[in-house]
Amino acid sequence: MKELGVGIAITGSGSATPAVCLDNDRLSEMVETSDEWIASRTGIRNRRLAAPDCSLTELADRAAREAIAMSGIAAADLDLIILATSTADDLFGSASTIQASLGARKAVAFDLTAACSGFLFGMVTAAQFIRTGAYKNVLLIGADILSRWVDWTDRRTCVLFGDGAGAVVMQACDRADRLLGFELCSDGTQNKCLQLPYQPQSTELLEGVAIAQGTYHPITMNGQEVYRFAVKRVPEVIEKALFRAAIGVDDLDWLLLHQANQRILDAVAHRLKIPDRKVISNLADYGNTSAASIPIALDEAVRDGTIKPGDTIAASGFGAGLTWGAAIFQWG
Repeated sequence: MKELGVGIAITGSGSATPAVCLDNDRLSEMVETSDEWIASRTGIRNRRLAAPDCSLTELADRAAREAIAMSGIAAADLDLIILATSTADDLFGSASTIQASLGARKAVAFDLTAACSGFLFGMVTAAQFIRTGAYKNVLLIGADILSRWVDWTDRRTCVLFGDGAGAVVMQACDRADRLLGFELCSDGTQNKCLQLPYQPQSTELLEGVAIAQGTYHPITMNGQEVYRFAVKRVPEVIEKALFRAAIGVDDLDWLLLHQANQRILDAVAHRLKIPDRKVISNLADYGNTSAASIPIALDEAVRDGTIKPGDTIAASGFGAGLTWGAAIFQWG
């Protein structure tokens, strides 16, 4: 066991999205909407949709392999795999299936569900295992296939969501701690603002013995309430994480928010007085990919050279639960 206080480095990233792209014009053939209506209100122009034979495990595996390769380690070196998802292939969890597909034989694997905040919650969870010395090499994956659970006749929600996976490798580091600070929050009193609820139907097994069986209702959302929640709470949680990191807004190189709505990204940046040039956004191309949105955007920015080693990033996830959180970290 390593001594308490070991540092954390984020050494690799990867991402994967389905090949099928549904743009706003094609979507307007399904529901009464338009490219102008969607883009002006959300900033989204395209979303990637998983084919019927595409599994969450497949997308997560592809993203994970890219992250592992960039980190310079092998899958066999992994000690822990955390899959942040709300749409596992198996209700019992998909992390172990990914562990098997990667050949990460010694890694412990489990799912974590915190919806669109899942990747941030997973990052903080992984950090605790590293800091206590329990594990050295952790693979964190954020992946969701929300197209499975969208009502494609409801234009309030179907225009928003896409599918994808993103991953990072987090490693123990004796030189410096790259995770500078974090803050996590939950408020279950607002759970009904954004839900994918179970819909039970009473089934009588014997006289006087009944159970509930059924399936899940498609995603429901109160868009106005979620917008107000995000615009108020996200700047607050970032400021708290910055305080814990003992740095200020001016020390940030990048603001990386959950890619939910461009208006939210703009409003949060404005409140924090962060210039647009420091805001990472790719939701025009992918829509809201839930737990995958932050790592997909991170990976793209790393691979195109936007984010460079040593850059300081404020990342924030927010969504169903309601849950929200922020982490201040340095890349590389």
